[in-house]
Amino acid sequence: MNILIVEDEIIPATYLKKILINAGYCVIGIATTSQKATQFVLEKRPDVILMDIMLKDNISGTQLAKEIYFYDKNIIIIFLTAFSDNEMIEDAVESKAFSYLLKPYRDREILATLELAKSHLRNPKKVTHHDNATNLIELIDGYRYHKELQRLFLNNQEVHLGAKVLELIKLLCSHPNISFEIEYIIDFLWDISKNQQTLRSLIHRIREKTSPNLIKNVNKFGYKISTK
Repeated sequence: MNILIVEDEIIPATYLKKILINAGYCVIGIATTSQKATQFVLEKRPDVILMDIMLKDNISGTQLAKEIYFYDKNIIIIFLTAFSDNEMIEDAVESKAFSYLLKPYRDREILATLELAKSHLRNPKKVTHHDNATNLIELIDGYRYHKELQRLFLNNQEVHLGAKVLELIKLLCSHPNISFEIEYIIDFLWDISKNQQTLRSLIHRIREKTSPNLIKNVNKFGYKISTK
């Protein structure tokens, strides 16, 4: 599997390259600008691109991703970002990226995501998880939560969700089928005073994007996530 790194800061790019090479991957190059990235795509045809979502030249990573898909819609793009706000994640989702990784890099998370990418390349219609089964929590309605990647999947396809939504799902999946008090959830997610309406709005967004049954209200006491 040939990998291109698109990162305009050479130190993190070099560190990332070292991780990949030590894991046995072929890194075909490091592109520090969108122009160089496009040139690599046209000349080298990478299988996977690890791309900083905030490039310093006159084009964002999400815009560049859309251009790259114009040349080759089968390339897998994984965004690298130091930001975890909802707007940034929504930009990544809109650009049809395969996944995203938060900086600072965690070796295991990078390699686990690349294993998913490798499976997707072998069978684009269905990603097969080869991870240890203990990483996966089987939820209701066909959903699965991957603890190491901290991602939600449906039919082996990632469900792209905002950072705050993923934080809530991570909390509930730490003890599935157990209710968490509303006040505890609010303190965990925001660490500042928030009213219950903020949490209800977040739950509503989750139900709209997943299943109405995934997260359940327990007698107005709190919320829980259920396994199948």
